[in-house]
Amino acid sequence: MTGDAPRARTLAVLLAAGGGTRFSGPSHKLLAVVAGRPVWRWSLDAAVESGIGPVLVVTGCAALALPEEVEELHNPGWQGGLAGSLRLAVFRAREHGADAIVVGLGDQPCVGADAWRRVAAATTDLAVATYDGVRGNPVRIAESAWPSLPVDGDEGARGLLRGRPDLVSEVPCAGSPADVDTAEDLARVERLLVAGP
Repeated sequence: MTGDAPRARTLAVLLAAGGGTRFSGPSHKLLAVVAGRPVWRWSLDAAVESGIGPVLVVTGCAALALPEEVEELHNPGWQGGLAGSLRLAVFRAREHGADAIVVGLGDQPCVGADAWRRVAAATTDLAVATYDGVRGNPVRIAESAWPSLPVDGDEGARGLLRGRPDLVSEVPCAGSPADVDTAEDLARVERLLVAGP
């Protein structure tokens, strides 16, 4: 025993529970294939590749064929909005003994592993990825900030980031926070993925 402080344990959380009601394709937006892979798989692969810690995927509306190395947490109340999924993730993070969670979204396939790593390495209570100066995902939320997260509704950490600027660091990242809400978004994201970094 060296007396060194124990290393903080970070849990990577991918929120993938929503209904995707604005998407007009033949399947749920997360299942739509872009540049050879389903949208959700791009997002998950980046979280896993980052190596920041165990990966938890909060699912809901769409059935995702998740690989064995990730943990699935189904949100039966996914219709209630993002806050409920985030609350479930925080509960599971406590069970894991995590000191922080890094949260990304399943519909943002152009957020790469390096963005997850850079945000996870931040030492502030709250950290948010920025892309050309614009805030996006992922977001790091330290355990001390978990009680301040919303308990319901369709907002995750955004209100907390706005309300406590003293706790927030911005982390410049490569990639794009473009999300897939419509068929047009899917085409735009495909162009970004094919173009590469």
